[in-house]
Parts: sequence; C-alpha cells; structure tokens
Amino acid sequence: MDREAIEFHIRGLLEAIGEDPDREGLRETPQRVARMYEEVFEGIGYTNHEIAEMFGKTFEHTTQEGMESAVIMRDISVFSYCEHHMALMYDMYVNVAYIPRGKVLGLSKIARICDMAAKRLQLQERLGRDIAEIISEAAGTPDVGVLIRGSHSCMTARGIRNVSAQTVTRTYCGAFRTDSGLKQMLE
Repeated sequence: MDREAIEFHIRGLLEAIGEDPDREGLRETPQRVARMYEEVFEGIGYTNHEIAEMFGKTFEHTTQEGMESAVIMRDISVFSYCEHHMALMYDMYVNVAYIPRGKVLGLSKIARICDMAAKRLQLQERLGRDIAEIISEAAGTPDVGVLIRGSHSCMTARGIRNVSAQTVTRTYCGAFRTDSGLKQMLE
C-alpha cells in the first residue's frame, strides 16, 4: 500500500469537501487514515489461495465408519467496506460450517480466514464466496456453507436511511447445495 499517496489524497479530499486540512483537529488526519487503511484493507494484499496457506493449520480428524461429522462456528464478528461507496459494512456475523475430510482447521483459523477475507473492498455476496473458497482449500473439503448477516452504512446512513435493514447472504458448496439438513445447521 502506498501510504504517501493515501495521505496526499485524503488531504485533497478534505479540501474538496470544504475543510481546512491544516486546522488543529485535521492536521494529522491524512496520516491516521493512511495507517487505518493499511490495517482495514490488509486482505487486499493476499489472494484467497495465500490466505488459505496462511491460516491452513489443520489437525488429523478421523470418524467412525458410517458417521459423518461437521464443524460449525457461529457468530464470527467481522466488518468490511462496500466497494460501491467505500461505506462500512458493520454488525456482520458469519456462520461457517464444513464437513471434514480427514483433517480439521484450528478453530481460531476459521475466524482469522473470515477476518482477512473481509479486509478488502467487498460485496457481501463475494465475501461469502471468498470465505467458502478459502475454507474449502484450507480444510481440504468441497463441503462448505457460509451465512453472513450484516448492516451496510450505504443503506443505513445515506440514501434510503433504513437503519433496521440487514442483508443476509448464503453460500453453499458441495453437499451443502442439496442437503437441507446441512443448510439448516448454518441458521
């Protein structure tokens, strides 16, 4: 990320909206925003494959013959920024479920995958696909489901200003596409 370019453009943005970037409260704002962008957009620097490699720590998993098992993690809190308005997508909760195929991910890795995938300019629909793709690769299973609930400030703070509106997206891969019982686990 080019911190100097961000600082330059934030200063110009402040001027463009009629602010004085040299006034006391704004003097260091371009630097603060640049540091914040490095943090909140960290995921832009990585492909889904690279994220799967970074957080792909797995452990052997065996099941008894005739038994299936599923890993379900609910209410993983993330935030992101809408690529259409660069507006905050907040109060986002991700539910992830997958069927292990000989190995399971470390539980913290699931949350880290969701967090890193969200640290990009995103669409909520794409975020669900990205998380499913990364979990699938990292856990070595085609059977992944992702449900995301979230609020979008492009809906709540501007435009229609509907503060109670929530967006829900679902991504189903492998067995989750056709098995209603697996889909129900995500709810």
